[in-house]
Amino acid sequence: MKGKTAIITGGGSGFGQETAIKLAQQGVNICVVDISDENGLKTVELCEKEGAQAIFVKADVSNLDQVKNYVAKTIEAFGKIDLFFNNAGISGSGVRTLECSEDEFEAIVNVNLKGAFYGLKYVVNEMLKTGGGSVVNTASLGGVVGMPTLGVYSATKHAIVGLTKTIAGEYGRDNIRINAIAPGTNETPMVKAFPADAIAAMADAVPMGRLGQPHEVADVVVFLLSEQASYIHGAVISIDGGSAAL
Repeated sequence: MKGKTAIITGGGSGFGQETAIKLAQQGVNICVVDISDENGLKTVELCEKEGAQAIFVKADVSNLDQVKNYVAKTIEAFGKIDLFFNNAGISGSGVRTLECSEDEFEAIVNVNLKGAFYGLKYVVNEMLKTGGGSVVNTASLGGVVGMPTLGVYSATKHAIVGLTKTIAGEYGRDNIRINAIAPGTNETPMVKAFPADAIAAMADAVPMGRLGQPHEVADVVVFLLSEQASYIHGAVISIDGGSAAL
């Protein structure tokens, strides 16, 4: 993968940061996109420590002009886009679905669905100019099963699954592979901040009896982006310790 260029949205933490580091270790040029300057610049620093070239572009992925900007900045810096981890997203406040406020509904839909769609629209357009590429969208366990108290989040992640499968059917002959991951509960910084008994309960609900680790998700993303996955297209890969099987 050396010499290829990747854009990673939500690249300042969690799955995005872990994936950026793993791609940097393989010599990939990285554009880190995040809403947080501090987190995004930290990921760039970690990628540069691996010997990779990396840039940070601050962006709210729900803002079309800012999406166009991160695409343009990547082309300006590296000349092309080969790989896209369309990962940025938000969850919700954890209320019953019909108690979700209009403001929260719009915020979740704007980031998780519009942001993902905008990224696909403008990144894939650049890939078409250079003969193809590989895309991984972040869905969720909530994109393949219902998720009580996170209903709007779950709805947007089901939409990501639909987008992935549909666009795969439309662009496969253009040498653009597109897949999605459906992670379960992982031991991210947000989850680590929960009370110990809550973390234990979440782990106990997983058939494997533990939470996932962000690097385990990143390993799958890097594989799907690589030529090792050259005939995997339109797939939704669960990375959830068996939770979707319940």
